[in-house]
Amino acid sequence: MSSDDLTGRTAVVTGATGGMGRAIVAALAGAGAHVVATDLRDDGADDLLAAVADSSGSVVFVSGDVANAEHMADVVERAVSLHGSLDCAVNAAAIEFETVPLAECTVDDFDRMMSVNVRGTFLSMKAEIAAMLDAGTGSIVNIASTNSFRPQHDQPAYTASKHAVLGLTRSAAMDYAAHGIRVNAICPGAIDTPMLRSAMERRGRNADDVAGRLSRLGRFGQPSEIADAALWLCSDSSSFTTGHALSVDGGMLSS
Repeated sequence: MSSDDLTGRTAVVTGATGGMGRAIVAALAGAGAHVVATDLRDDGADDLLAAVADSSGSVVFVSGDVANAEHMADVVERAVSLHGSLDCAVNAAAIEFETVPLAECTVDDFDRMMSVNVRGTFLSMKAEIAAMLDAGTGSIVNIASTNSFRPQHDQPAYTASKHAVLGLTRSAAMDYAAHGIRVNAICPGAIDTPMLRSAMERRGRNADDVAGRLSRLGRFGQPSEIADAALWLCSDSSSFTTGHALSVDGGMLSS
C-alpha cells in the first residue's frame, strides 16, 4: 500500500460540488476513501456521483448548509455510522462575491461571507474533531487562500474570512496534536474554477492578464492540483505535518 492510499478510510468533504471540492472528492475516492460529500447546492450532485462511479472508493452526497450546526453534525454522524470512523476531512465550502472596498461593504454582505467561510469552517471542524477524538487520529484540511496572507483589492470580508480560516487551522493544530489529530490549510492562488471565472467577469478582467499577474508560472492552477495537495495532507505521506499553510499558487506569494 502506498502512503497516499486511503483504502478503507472515511472522509468528509464540504463544498463538494464546487470546482475545487469536486476535484477533491474525486481524488480521495480515487485513492480508495469512502467520502461523505456535502454542499448547499445539489444541482451538481448527479454529475459528481457519475464522475466518481468507477473509483475504488465510494461517495455519498448530502445536501445542506455548512453554517448550520445540526447539518454538519449529521454529516459527520452519517460518515461514522456508515463506515465506523472519520479519518480525514477537507473543508472546501466558501463563497466570494465582493467588488468594493471596506467602507462600501454592507453589513449583510460581511455577515454572509463570515457565515459560510468562517462559521461553516468552524462548525465543520467542531464536528469532525469530536469524531476524530474517539479514534485518537485524523487529518483535517481547510481550504484557505493566498488572501490569508496577501489581500487583493476590493475583497475586505473575503480576506478577513480567509485570515480567520488560517487562524482556526493553527489554533486547532496546536490544541489537538497531542490527540493524534493533524490540522493543515491549503492556500490556493488563481485556480481555474467557476468562482474565479465569475469574479473576473464581475470585475471585467481578462483571463490572460489575471493569470500573468497572479502566477509566476503564467497560467491558472487546476482544481486537480489543489486536490493532489489535499490528498497528500490527508494521507500518511504528511504524517509529520500539522499547523502548516501550504500555498499552491504558482509562486504568487514568493514575490
